[in-house]
Amino acid sequence: MTITFITGANKGLGRETARRLIESGHTVLVGARDREQGEEAAAALGARYVPIDVTDDASVAAAAADVAAHEGRIDVLINNAGVHGPAGDPGDLTAADARAVLDVNVIGVVRTTAAFLPLLRRSDDPAIVNVSSGMGSLALTHDPARPESRVIVPLYTSSKAALTMLTTQYAKGLKDIRVNAADPGYTATDLNGHSGFQTVTEGTDAIVALATEGPGAGTGRFVSRHGDIAWS
Repeated sequence: MTITFITGANKGLGRETARRLIESGHTVLVGARDREQGEEAAAALGARYVPIDVTDDASVAAAAADVAAHEGRIDVLINNAGVHGPAGDPGDLTAADARAVLDVNVIGVVRTTAAFLPLLRRSDDPAIVNVSSGMGSLALTHDPARPESRVIVPLYTSSKAALTMLTTQYAKGLKDIRVNAADPGYTATDLNGHSGFQTVTEGTDAIVALATEGPGAGTGRFVSRHGDIAWS
């Protein structure tokens, strides 16, 4: 049975991804910083809750140790936890704002991936799915026909651009693990005040597709629910 660990799985895209993967037969570990919300989500979904704060080295190490002690491995790591950060005038940004966003959206992925690599390498078919965004694509954010071009969210967009590049580097360097990025699209979640035009189920299509691919599927891809996105 495929064992999948999802960060930020207590709500939104993470929770819906967990629900769908459990439905498809995965054993899902709900990773969340908030214990009450994490335990509630796990109980409702039929999953196991694992406390994790992706901004804290000790918390991430403890989460990996917890999984090692209970499941012994994971087959899929879904780096889903993310924050939005300030919107609007970039002139109002502070260094503290930048640190807060990057520590979750980029450094948190590095921290979590490093801790869980030994568990992934115990799998016969390991995969990492990084939940990125078309908001980090230079091409999409410069296309007037795309909604991504009409939003000013400097730190979120920058962090997702960094995450997509990080994904390609992991894919090139980790020859034994499939590493891909998913663009959920503009989905109604807490992150955007539920303003997205997609349902949370539609928003998880790419994530679920990457998490359920079989052996031999490609690595180093950026995928939306409509197919592959060019790395630009």
